[in-house]
Amino acid sequence: MICYQDELSIQTRPRALCDITGELARVVAASGVRTGLCTAFVRHTSASLVIQENADPAVLRDLGRWLDQLAPEGASWEHSAEGPDDMPAHARSALTRSSESIPVSDGRLGLGTWQAVYLWEHRARPHRRRVLVHVAGTG
Repeated sequence: MICYQDELSIQTRPRALCDITGELARVVAASGVRTGLCTAFVRHTSASLVIQENADPAVLRDLGRWLDQLAPEGASWEHSAEGPDDMPAHARSALTRSSESIPVSDGRLGLGTWQAVYLWEHRARPHRRRVLVHVAGTG
Protein backbone atom coordinates (compact mmCIF):
# COMPACT_ATOMS: atom_id res chain seq x y z
CA MET A 1 0.00 0.00 0.00
CA ILE A 2 1.28 3.43 -0.99
CA CYS A 3 0.21 6.57 0.90
CA TYR A 4 1.30 9.91 -0.53
CA GLN A 5 0.43 13.47 0.46
CA ASP A 6 1.06 16.87 -1.02
CA GLU A 7 -0.36 20.34 -0.49
CA LEU A 8 -1.38 22.60 -3.34
CA SER A 9 -1.30 26.37 -3.06
CA ILE A 10 -3.91 27.84 -5.39
CA GLN A 11 -4.35 31.53 -6.18
CA THR A 12 -8.08 32.18 -6.66
CA ARG A 13 -10.08 34.87 -8.38
CA PRO A 14 -13.04 36.56 -6.62
CA ARG A 15 -16.13 34.31 -6.42
CA ALA A 16 -14.81 32.07 -9.17
CA LEU A 17 -14.32 28.39 -9.86
CA CYS A 18 -10.71 27.39 -10.50
CA ASP A 19 -10.09 24.10 -12.30
CA ILE A 20 -7.51 22.16 -10.24
CA THR A 21 -7.83 18.87 -12.12
CA GLY A 22 -4.37 19.19 -13.68
CA GLU A 23 -2.72 19.87 -10.32
CA LEU A 24 -4.45 16.84 -8.79
CA ALA A 25 -3.38 14.69 -11.75
CA ARG A 26 0.25 15.73 -11.18
CA VAL A 27 0.02 14.68 -7.51
CA VAL A 28 -1.45 11.32 -8.53
CA ALA A 29 1.36 10.79 -11.06
CA ALA A 30 4.00 11.68 -8.45
CA SER A 31 2.46 9.26 -5.95
CA GLY A 32 3.11 6.16 -8.03
CA VAL A 33 -0.39 4.85 -7.21
CA ARG A 34 -1.91 2.90 -10.10
CA THR A 35 -5.16 1.81 -8.39
CA GLY A 36 -6.59 3.63 -5.39
CA LEU A 37 -8.20 6.82 -4.23
CA CYS A 38 -7.28 10.51 -4.41
CA THR A 39 -8.83 12.71 -1.74
CA ALA A 40 -8.61 16.49 -1.92
CA PHE A 41 -9.47 18.66 1.09
CA VAL A 42 -9.64 22.47 1.10
CA ARG A 43 -8.25 23.88 4.35
CA HIS A 44 -10.56 26.91 4.49
CA THR A 45 -14.15 27.59 5.58
CA SER A 46 -15.02 30.14 2.89
CA ALA A 47 -14.01 28.10 -0.17
CA SER A 48 -15.03 24.65 -1.35
CA LEU A 49 -14.38 21.83 -3.79
CA VAL A 50 -16.84 20.54 -6.37
CA ILE A 51 -16.79 18.08 -9.24
CA GLN A 52 -18.67 19.64 -12.11
CA GLU A 53 -18.99 19.82 -15.89
CA ASN A 54 -15.93 21.16 -17.70
CA ALA A 55 -17.38 21.54 -21.21
CA ASP A 56 -19.95 24.35 -21.07
CA PRO A 57 -18.91 27.38 -18.98
CA ALA A 58 -22.61 28.35 -18.71
CA VAL A 59 -22.98 25.54 -16.16
CA LEU A 60 -20.46 27.20 -13.84
CA ARG A 61 -22.05 30.65 -14.32
CA ASP A 62 -25.51 29.23 -13.56
CA LEU A 63 -24.20 27.53 -10.42
CA GLY A 64 -22.65 30.80 -9.27
CA ARG A 65 -25.91 32.71 -9.73
CA TRP A 66 -27.86 29.94 -7.97
CA LEU A 67 -25.52 29.99 -4.96
CA ASP A 68 -25.68 33.82 -4.84
CA GLN A 69 -29.47 33.52 -4.52
CA LEU A 70 -29.23 30.92 -1.74
CA ALA A 71 -26.68 32.87 0.32
CA PRO A 72 -26.89 36.54 -0.67
CA GLU A 73 -24.57 39.19 0.67
CA GLY A 74 -27.48 41.46 1.60
CA ALA A 75 -29.12 39.01 4.02
CA SER A 76 -29.30 39.74 7.75
CA TRP A 77 -26.25 37.74 8.76
CA GLU A 78 -25.11 38.10 12.38
CA HIS A 79 -21.45 37.25 11.65
CA SER A 80 -19.82 40.15 9.81
CA ALA A 81 -16.43 40.52 11.55
CA GLU A 82 -14.49 39.99 8.30
CA GLY A 83 -16.74 41.97 5.99
CA PRO A 84 -20.13 41.61 4.30
CA ASP A 85 -18.94 38.78 2.03
CA ASP A 86 -17.65 36.56 4.86
CA MET A 87 -20.82 34.94 6.25
CA PRO A 88 -22.33 34.37 2.80
CA ALA A 89 -19.03 32.65 1.89
CA HIS A 90 -19.35 30.37 4.93
CA ALA A 91 -22.96 29.54 3.99
CA ARG A 92 -21.95 28.78 0.39
CA SER A 93 -19.17 26.52 1.66
CA ALA A 94 -21.66 24.71 3.91
CA LEU A 95 -23.90 24.06 0.89
CA THR A 96 -21.05 22.59 -1.16
CA ARG A 97 -18.12 20.39 -0.03
CA SER A 98 -14.80 20.71 1.75
CA SER A 99 -13.45 17.49 0.18
CA GLU A 100 -13.79 15.31 -2.89
CA SER A 101 -12.67 11.72 -3.42
CA ILE A 102 -11.80 10.50 -6.91
CA PRO A 103 -10.89 6.93 -7.82
CA VAL A 104 -7.43 6.38 -9.30
CA SER A 105 -7.46 3.89 -12.15
CA ASP A 106 -4.43 2.94 -14.24
CA GLY A 107 -2.46 5.75 -12.57
CA ARG A 108 -4.96 8.48 -13.54
CA LEU A 109 -7.90 10.26 -11.99
CA GLY A 110 -11.03 8.28 -12.77
CA LEU A 111 -13.14 11.30 -13.74
CA GLY A 112 -15.80 11.12 -16.43
CA THR A 113 -15.41 12.71 -19.85
CA TRP A 114 -17.04 16.02 -18.90
CA GLN A 115 -15.93 16.23 -15.26
CA ALA A 116 -13.35 18.45 -13.60
CA VAL A 117 -12.48 19.26 -10.00
CA TYR A 118 -12.90 22.91 -9.08
CA LEU A 119 -11.78 24.99 -6.13
CA TRP A 120 -14.63 27.44 -5.58
CA GLU A 121 -13.70 30.77 -4.05
CA HIS A 122 -16.72 32.18 -2.21
CA ARG A 123 -15.18 35.46 -1.05
CA ALA A 124 -15.41 38.74 -2.99
CA ARG A 125 -11.64 39.07 -3.30
CA PRO A 126 -8.87 36.68 -4.40
CA HIS A 127 -7.10 34.46 -1.89
CA ARG A 128 -4.29 31.94 -1.80
CA ARG A 129 -6.00 28.67 -0.81
CA ARG A 130 -4.41 25.46 0.42
CA VAL A 131 -5.68 22.08 -0.75
CA LEU A 132 -4.34 18.97 0.97
CA VAL A 133 -4.19 16.00 -1.42
CA HIS A 134 -3.89 12.42 -0.18
CA VAL A 135 -3.42 9.50 -2.58
CA ALA A 136 -3.58 5.93 -1.34
CA GLY A 137 -3.53 2.62 -3.18
CA THR A 138 -1.32 0.11 -4.89
CA GLY A 139 1.47 0.70 -7.37
